[in-house]
Amino acid sequence: MKRIFLFLATNIAVLAVLSISMRLLGIDQYMASTGQDPVGLLIFAAILGFGGSLISLAMSKFIAKRSTGARVITQPATADEAWLVATVRRLATQAGIGMPEVAIYDAPDVNAFATGARRDSALVAVSTGLLRKMSRDEVEAVLGHEVAHVANGDMVTLTLIQGVVNTFVIFLSRIIGRFVDQVVFRSERGHGPGFFITVMIAQLVLGIFASIIVAWFSRQREFRADAGGAHLAGRHKMIAALEGLQRAHEPAALPDGLQAFGISGGAARFGRLFMTHPPLPERIAALRSGT
Repeated sequence: MKRIFLFLATNIAVLAVLSISMRLLGIDQYMASTGQDPVGLLIFAAILGFGGSLISLAMSKFIAKRSTGARVITQPATADEAWLVATVRRLATQAGIGMPEVAIYDAPDVNAFATGARRDSALVAVSTGLLRKMSRDEVEAVLGHEVAHVANGDMVTLTLIQGVVNTFVIFLSRIIGRFVDQVVFRSERGHGPGFFITVMIAQLVLGIFASIIVAWFSRQREFRADAGGAHLAGRHKMIAALEGLQRAHEPAALPDGLQAFGISGGAARFGRLFMTHPPLPERIAALRSGT
């Protein structure tokens, strides 16, 4: 959950900065005034759309460390830290990837994440709450889940999908803006304020639909990472870890407006469209059925 939130938040921020830069430099206005052809507009949208995603991916480890205050274990100071590093090293070897950086961040919630642009140079971080509230078998399964994300190349795949949806959001919003400006506002020379206002509104609306696509992919990859964690650490350990997460999150229900962002996610049907993680009972059932 934290991994996806950080990536999407960074992507949105970078995309906003690039859009503002294009506007301030006059590139957006120039393309609008010259009646850019669809192919040229699509290329422009792809550069901007993939640019935001690729920059987000390149910055993912740095942003994750800074935003969570994660401390990378360079030299284990305790037996728990030594076990944590040794376990990640063993799981990484099993998965056929390079040894990730291992970090701990101070937070009471039971959570962990993995991020990074390359499979052989990733970051795996766990919260202090997870280490306190879970057994070593359960922590091993959670680590297996995160290592599976790295081995599956999930961050790169997410970047490509985010780049594609960014591209079409930018492209379609400008097509819609041009149509509204010419048909509704009857602009004859270049584009008037109606174009830019419509583009901003269309980007917002289309961005919401794009988020549904990204969230759907995220849910599918969680099932795959659960299966990968079960393969690396053992199915019974992975099920026990998910059951531990379920127990940890059951007592304090999230407000309705935040259900889509919860790790257990038992939200209403509409809210489910924006969930980055499937509900924990579904993940447990999938592991038990072997799917």
